[in-house]
Amino acid sequence: MQSPEIEIFSDRAALTRDAARRFVACARDVIAARILSGGEGYFSVALSGGSTPRDLYALLATPEFSMQVDWARVHIFFGDERAVPPDHADSNFKMANDVLLARVPLPAQNVHRIRTELAPDEAAREYERELRDFFVNSTLRVSGTERSGVESKDVLPRFDLVLLGLGANGHTASLFPRTRVLREQARWVAAEYIDEIKMNRITLTAPVINASANILWLVAGADKAATVRAVLRGAYCPDDLPAQLIAPRDARVVWLMDRDAARELSR
Repeated sequence: MQSPEIEIFSDRAALTRDAARRFVACARDVIAARILSGGEGYFSVALSGGSTPRDLYALLATPEFSMQVDWARVHIFFGDERAVPPDHADSNFKMANDVLLARVPLPAQNVHRIRTELAPDEAAREYERELRDFFVNSTLRVSGTERSGVESKDVLPRFDLVLLGLGANGHTASLFPRTRVLREQARWVAAEYIDEIKMNRITLTAPVINASANILWLVAGADKAATVRAVLRGAYCPDDLPAQLIAPRDARVVWLMDRDAARELSR
C-alpha cells in the first residue's frame, strides 16, 4: 500500500474548490486516455453522502466547473445509501440529484442509483448485478484496464474515482464499527441493519472500494479531528475504525481536510 497524500486547507470552502478541480481533472484525463487508446471514453465515479460532498456537488454544478466535464461520458454510482425511498430527504441519491445530477447534461441512463424501493438485501443484490453488467459483462472494465477472457467471479469493479467521507465514529460509506459487513470478502454490495443508527444501509464493500483507481477523502470539522488522527496515525483496529479497511494496493489515495479536521495530526 502506498502512503496516502494529505492536503490541508484553511477552511471548508478551499477544500471544496480543490476537490472540484481534482474531480474535473480526473474525469478529463481518464476519458482522454481511454479515447486515445481506442477504447470507450467513459469515467466512473462513486459518490458519497454527507455535507462536505454536498458542497462539492453544488460547486461542480456551477458553470465554472460543469462546463469542463464531458457529462455524456460520466457514469455516476453511489458508495452507499440509506434504505429510504429515492425522494426521501435522507436519500444520498436525492441529495446528489438535487444539487448536481439534475443540473448538468448527464444522460439519465448514466446514473446508476441503488434501488432502495426494494427490500435492503434485494437492493444490494440488484446493485451488484448492475455493477457486474457495467464493469464486467459489457466491456470487462476490470483491474484498471479493459480485458477479455476473464471470469466475472475472479474480478472486482475498477471505479475511476471513489469519494469518501469520514464519520466521527470511524465509519466510511456504510461500513460502521463492529458490523458483519466489515468482514465481507465475496460480495460487492451488502445490506446491513446498523443498530447504532437504527437504520438499514446498503454499501459497497471494502474490497470493491480498495479496487478503485483513485480515492478522494473529504473531511471537514473539528469533530473529526480525533478520528482522523486515530485512522491515520493510530493502531490498526478496523473493527472500531472501519475507515482503516480502505487500504488499496495500487490506487492513488488523497485526503483533503480543513484545518479543523487535521489539527490533531501533528500531536
